[in-house]
Amino acid sequence: MKRISLSLLFCATLFITSCKNENKESENTELEEETTEMNAESSEMESESSEVKELKVTLEPKSDSNLSGEVIFTEENGEVTMEATIMGLSEGKHAIHIHQKADCSAADGTSAGGHWNPTNEPHGKWGSEEGYHKGDIGNFEVDASGKGTITVTTDEWCIGCGDDTKDIVGKAIIVHDGVDDFTSQPSGAAGTRVGCGVIEMK
Repeated sequence: MKRISLSLLFCATLFITSCKNENKESENTELEEETTEMNAESSEMESESSEVKELKVTLEPKSDSNLSGEVIFTEENGEVTMEATIMGLSEGKHAIHIHQKADCSAADGTSAGGHWNPTNEPHGKWGSEEGYHKGDIGNFEVDASGKGTITVTTDEWCIGCGDDTKDIVGKAIIVHDGVDDFTSQPSGAAGTRVGCGVIEMK
């Protein structure tokens, strides 16, 4: 009788231990699955935030100028950097802006419309408390060889995000022969449009 009782007790102990092990294995498996899912979601979020977008814009001469050049827009971590290299201009300062239409068909560049101004602000220097257009980039310096460069970084632009107040796609870059005075309305009296480039997704 004692042997039977001991055998039953032994079997019961084995059964309970086995159930506990199965429960632990099940819990461990569920924990591993949850950890894997969390890691995958984290990787996706990191991938989205670190995605780099780039657009290259080729500038074409307007108003019988000899201008040439390229503008590169790069978006990373919520900021857009514009790097422009422009040749064929007279030495000194010249204005550059983003205009509202992706149209460089007119010989004088007027088909690009006015400054890109989705927030209906007055024209002004970038960052001014009095207001400024989203397209009011400003002036850049050209050396004696006719070459000028300008680099701008901002979180007020995006590339193809669909936000009408930030998206630069579907606009145009215009280079002027004159200087932006940052006060004359609506465009800073920057003079003749001597270069134009369409900002579009390739």
